[in-house]
Amino acid sequence: MTDRGSGFLIGVVGNCTSGKTTLVEGLRSLGYHAVNIAQEHSTAPCLWRRKNPDFLICLSSTLETSRRRREIYWGQERLNDQWQRLSHARAHAHLYLPTDNLTVTEVLATVVAAVEQKKAGCVQNLQIDKPGGTVYNKR
Repeated sequence: MTDRGSGFLIGVVGNCTSGKTTLVEGLRSLGYHAVNIAQEHSTAPCLWRRKNPDFLICLSSTLETSRRRREIYWGQERLNDQWQRLSHARAHAHLYLPTDNLTVTEVLATVVAAVEQKKAGCVQNLQIDKPGGTVYNKR
């Protein structure tokens, strides 16, 4: 395994079932230093800042997708609460990525490309306009 993350921390936030754990595991398997930040469960809007990530990723998925991925016992109201708790992190994320229509491989490849661009100094903040769509600068 190559150490691609030496001194470069990737933080991942997102609503439940958006793919945070899977992404962090994939990044680690490639040698990146990545952490899952449970911002969606915290009432402290800046919880994500405690980890001081060099690159912050915000994943999202809809209720329909969440129900396909896992048996859940909550509805849209709870998902809306999570999105509200994630709003500060999303506003400050280097990459916002809806995962609804992406495979695990596509999410990982998109993130790796964005991280490498950031490490090379090529981009600041990115957003995917739609799943599988164009990446563009957010600011």
